[in-house]
Amino acid sequence: EVPLVESGGGLVQAGGSVRVSCTASGFRVDDHAIGWYRQAPGKAREGIACISGSDGSTYYAESVKGRFAIASDVAKNTVYLQLNRLTPEDTANYYCGAAEDCSASGRIKGSLLGWGQGTLVTVFS
Repeated sequence: EVPLVESGGGLVQAGGSVRVSCTASGFRVDDHAIGWYRQAPGKAREGIACISGSDGSTYYAESVKGRFAIASDVAKNTVYLQLNRLTPEDTANYYCGAAEDCSASGRIKGSLLGWGQGTLVTVFS
């Protein structure tokens, strides 16, 4: 298991924004694909965004395209997910994973390096 630590969640009013972070140790984020997932209570896990380590290409699920943005800071070995125009339906535990590559739908694929524990984002109206 490769340590990935998420941070930055919290309470956000509907329509607002928040940025969550995924910091890696033991490997470089630009050597692997990093994907953000979320899981709401009682719902299936959903892959929402992925950034390729090889060329920085980004991929998003349709549910978040145009509202969320994934980016990496290689110097900090961290991948961020900016969440904008939030609604209560975005309330979930957000966590990151590392693997070989991204799929076009915003998931990671290939050999899995590991997952983080997640950070909770709660959107209230």
